[in-house]
Amino acid sequence: MPESPSGGDGGTPAQTADTENPQTTAEEATAGPPVLSKNARKKLAKQQWYEAKKAEKKAALKEQRRRDVERKRKEWEESLASVREDEREKLLESRRNLRKERMEKRSQEKECKRERLSLAREHGQNVVVDLQFSHLMNPNEIHSLVQQIMYCYAVNGRCVSPAHLWLTGCEGEMESALKRIPGFEKWIIEKDNRSYIEALSDRKEDLVYLTADSETVLEELDLKKVYVIGGLVDRNRWKGITLKKAQEQGIQTAKLPIGNFMKMSSSQVLTVNQVVEILLKFLETRDWKKSFFAVIPQRKRCQSDSEGNAEETVEEVHEQDDDVTASKKKCVEEVPANS
Repeated sequence: MPESPSGGDGGTPAQTADTENPQTTAEEATAGPPVLSKNARKKLAKQQWYEAKKAEKKAALKEQRRRDVERKRKEWEESLASVREDEREKLLESRRNLRKERMEKRSQEKECKRERLSLAREHGQNVVVDLQFSHLMNPNEIHSLVQQIMYCYAVNGRCVSPAHLWLTGCEGEMESALKRIPGFEKWIIEKDNRSYIEALSDRKEDLVYLTADSETVLEELDLKKVYVIGGLVDRNRWKGITLKKAQEQGIQTAKLPIGNFMKMSSSQVLTVNQVVEILLKFLETRDWKKSFFAVIPQRKRCQSDSEGNAEETVEEVHEQDDDVTASKKKCVEEVPANS
């Protein structure tokens, strides 16, 4: 997929240029790629450094987990080898009972989760993730969005009072990517190939598109409203696209009141899972400030703002991408029981 709308079918213009002015075309062919500006080079270098550090950290965590498993296995084998036969049987029986208790506890937790999500379907806050932007994203960005959605579902399932999540416009490559998630078909969530306008045509007046470009500040969550979040990992290529879409469809828009409680070091645009988690925190606490400081990574806040509110932070999230990856396994493990 091209990186910009203008990068599509370039074959015909190039052929015409070759016919009209072969010399110009030859000069362009030998000119090489365009020179990046200083800022562009800095951004590229920063992104490459971040990706390298992320891969390094992920590999280190994987190796540490492997070592921990191996250490525990050896400790268990040594403990069995150091005792008499009758004591060994007691240890094995104790281990089996402990494992059984854990499985029963986990089964109870999954049943409670299923009940909470089913109740939210009837009485909870409706939150929609609009997936009609998949044609604007490359495969890596679609993969990133899928991980964010997995994180949303896992976090929502752990809430005492969860929201009812919707995935609309779920088709094409996005649908295929989601279906590759183990247990996805058992999720207690609304999945619709249609757009949210079609799926919720009888509630159009209740739709509120959450976008950082809106002039309306969201002061409170209304259970009668349906809040829509744009499912787009845009890498800053598509600024203002969600606001424009909502305006063309004639639905309400609003932005989170981030500026009222903290200063951001960069754009107020957040990932899908960050927005969903902020909404869930607010449903729990009815406090925007606590919700923002519990979710928004410290690296996205101004230094002075972070220092001044350090004691009030409920839960620091230093690296959101790492959180998504860390929650992936837990999400997959929880899903199969939600039938």
